[in-house]
Amino acid sequence: MINHEESSQNTFHEPEHPGSSGPLAIRIWHVYDKPIPAGYRVLVERLWPRGQRKTDLSLDNWARNLAPSTALRQWFHHDPALWEEFRQRYLAELQDRVPEAQALLTAAAGQDLVLLYAAHDQQHNGALVLADFLRGLVQESHDQQHRATKLGN
Repeated sequence: MINHEESSQNTFHEPEHPGSSGPLAIRIWHVYDKPIPAGYRVLVERLWPRGQRKTDLSLDNWARNLAPSTALRQWFHHDPALWEEFRQRYLAELQDRVPEAQALLTAAAGQDLVLLYAAHDQQHNGALVLADFLRGLVQESHDQQHRATKLGN
């Protein structure tokens, strides 16, 4: 069983996201580990996880468009030797999906954002990259608000 709660890498408390009622925590969770934590639960895979019924996951969203492209996923094939290049290519793909990523953050406002992934490798999967990307968006938004506040005073 993969327990992400013990890893500080997988639970990350953020500054407040615009429109939220408090700090946003981004959590990463394997779909096969039960129970799935409370929060805004989002499957971040292009394909539905084998052996999982939709009712078992209690999803709030299935963000297929934020998952790695089919071509990138097939190229990577979960080979740890390709991890760094996969990470860079996926981040480049995500740059074209900023509106969808921001919409996801807004939808999760006031709740933990739980990114659900199906890959067997907990250290080399798209959810980790997506979480880092989302953290960057939140931090960027926080920094912009901070600068605007300073300029306004």
